[in-house]
Amino acid sequence: MAADVSARLAWPDDAPHIARIQLDHWKSAFADVMDEQALASMNETEIAGRWAQIVTTPPDARVRTLVALTRSTVHGFGLVHPCHDPDADQIKDGEIGEFIISGQHLGEGHGSRLLQACIDTLRADGFTRAVWWLASTDDATRGFAASAGWAPDGAHRELEGEPGQKLKQVRLHTALA
Repeated sequence: MAADVSARLAWPDDAPHIARIQLDHWKSAFADVMDEQALASMNETEIAGRWAQIVTTPPDARVRTLVALTRSTVHGFGLVHPCHDPDADQIKDGEIGEFIISGQHLGEGHGSRLLQACIDTLRADGFTRAVWWLASTDDATRGFAASAGWAPDGAHRELEGEPGQKLKQVRLHTALA
């Protein structure tokens, strides 16, 4: 019998689960660019409060949070919104701003379902192109995205971390039409 798996728009009650998944991911993915004490001091309750606010009163009607589930248990989340890059058209270009599947549930199909839900949501909001910034060293996610039709568009950036630490990112894109 197949598990009851799905992806849907997030509800306010999902915020604590989103916050926990995000913090767990950040602690492993950004340990090289963020101070260990800063990561340890992040307040899960405050972050959950911010996610609840984004879910209930997003700053733009096209800012949407989606979750991947088994029954009612959240295993990952994605955030989609208009792209604010200097070379973007905020009417036509959407972005996946966050996309995290709990490390304990990788390889169970949640990523594929969630990515499709993100694409469907961006399309429904009238975007014709999507972009997704990934760490330049995140080969696993880049390979996953490439298998779904995403490709680098030549853009890159560096985000400041702790003094002397930078997170290098590459931008992927895909057509939604």
